[in-house]
Amino acid sequence: MAEYSDLSVLIVDPNPGMRGNLHNMLSQASITKIDYAVSSGTAIRQLTKKPFDIILCEYDLGNGSGEANGQDGQQLLEDLRHHKLITPWTIFIMLTSEGEYGKVIGAAELMPTDYVLKPFTVDALLQRLQRAVDRRNSFLPIYQLVEMGNVRKAISEARLAEEKAPRYAVDFARLRAELLFSIDELAEAETVYLWILMTRPVPWAHLGLARCRFGLQKYLEAQETLSELLEQNPRYMAAYDLLARCHEALGQQEAAKKILEDAVAISPHMVRRLRHLGDVAFETGDVGMAEKAFKQVVAKAKYSEFRDPEDHVKLVKTLVKKGDAHQASGVIRDMERSLRSGPNVDVCRAIAAGLLQEMTGNLTAAATELTNAVNAVAGSRGLSTGLKVGLVHSCLAVKLDQQASDLMLNLMNDTESGVSMDDAVQVFEKAGRHDLAQGMGEQIKIQVDELIAHASEQRSHGDLRAAVDTLSAGLRKAPGNMALLPAAAAAILKQLDDLGWEAPLAEHCQFLLERMRRLDPAHPSLETLTAQYHYTQRKYGISAVA
Repeated sequence: MAEYSDLSVLIVDPNPGMRGNLHNMLSQASITKIDYAVSSGTAIRQLTKKPFDIILCEYDLGNGSGEANGQDGQQLLEDLRHHKLITPWTIFIMLTSEGEYGKVIGAAELMPTDYVLKPFTVDALLQRLQRAVDRRNSFLPIYQLVEMGNVRKAISEARLAEEKAPRYAVDFARLRAELLFSIDELAEAETVYLWILMTRPVPWAHLGLARCRFGLQKYLEAQETLSELLEQNPRYMAAYDLLARCHEALGQQEAAKKILEDAVAISPHMVRRLRHLGDVAFETGDVGMAEKAFKQVVAKAKYSEFRDPEDHVKLVKTLVKKGDAHQASGVIRDMERSLRSGPNVDVCRAIAAGLLQEMTGNLTAAATELTNAVNAVAGSRGLSTGLKVGLVHSCLAVKLDQQASDLMLNLMNDTESGVSMDDAVQVFEKAGRHDLAQGMGEQIKIQVDELIAHASEQRSHGDLRAAVDTLSAGLRKAPGNMALLPAAAAAILKQLDDLGWEAPLAEHCQFLLERMRRLDPAHPSLETLTAQYHYTQRKYGISAVA
């Protein structure tokens, strides 16, 4: 195996004897570029410095000192994938002697390259490595295209590879579908998954099909696909997560909670699933289940290099709802002791403290803590929209109206938040603050008028594409705004008429006109814009028949 001499390997194992044995085994394959990590933390620090071709990871990591209370291999893999510390072509092989099925299935659902049960022989390990490396080499050129940002070229190459390498044809088709999904070509990805299922009815293709249908908002179809999948494969864990999301999208929160409870009973170690269960349980009023789930999340994430202080806030919020000030206070003290200080932690600690102070009736202290949280948000990075919207509600509860309004305006204007202008108004309406909702509406009108004026100026200077981009960006924040909709449609029609027909842009214009018709069928601009659309179609010889 001299051809493997250039491969680099990271062995993650707290046992020095096992590290030595693995080193000797790898040496027999002429692999000498070997580094070691004794815990998940040291592994993450190694991987932030340089990449590795292969990771051999013990499942039961402990904390690197022989104790069994650290982060395990499953949680490490979850962190590495989520935070993109390993590439899609990194070979990750899990090693374990653990026979407990819940842990085994938990690790398997995260799809390591392979899963090897100890004890194993040199030949068995090297055979697994050879198989993994050979497969990686076949896919590496396509992964490299993706890495360079040339996803469409990668999709094309994957399609060709299906014919050139029939041994991996289904795997290349899977990669093609995943890449199409990644660029929101959901209908085409759906077609690929359907083709795969005609060729080979594998569980992951059913899951991929369901993901496409969910993304296309075909929630009932996705639900049906997932139910059939789980009937045939009751241990296919990722299907439970998506099925729960389908139920949520359909407003079936109790059903979503039941699905997640069933999944956690089968595979109890996935932190993100436990977090999701806690969120849904809290929303449905099941405080006991929410408390149990969030306590497990905080405990399991304790040894992660990527601890999320929001988990402590969720636990405090649950305990406050339960009326347990003593436990809530203990969680806040744990935050202060065990989390590194920084903007995100400062925001979360202040929110948690504010919730506790409000619960105990100390509204002045609560207002002080929440003001501190709002001020610290500006310096934070990566805090969830849900946390910030929750902070808005907390501010309203202690009469911090200006802070609530300012924070909501910032959320509305943050392109990454997902909060539309309509969402911003509804937050205040649902809180019973019609006065603040009106004020927000006035602020929105000012911003919309400024956007339309800016786009008009761009059009007057002949920059038609920039005008369309400006108004399209506005519509992403206010998809139902009846001032922006006709302005955007008119800008698109002007570009199509002057610069030539572009099918995707024309389809988008048609979509905007249909949205206008649905929201206000008597809108005075609708008839004129529709006529202009058909005129431009005829001008470029485009058939009006689909």
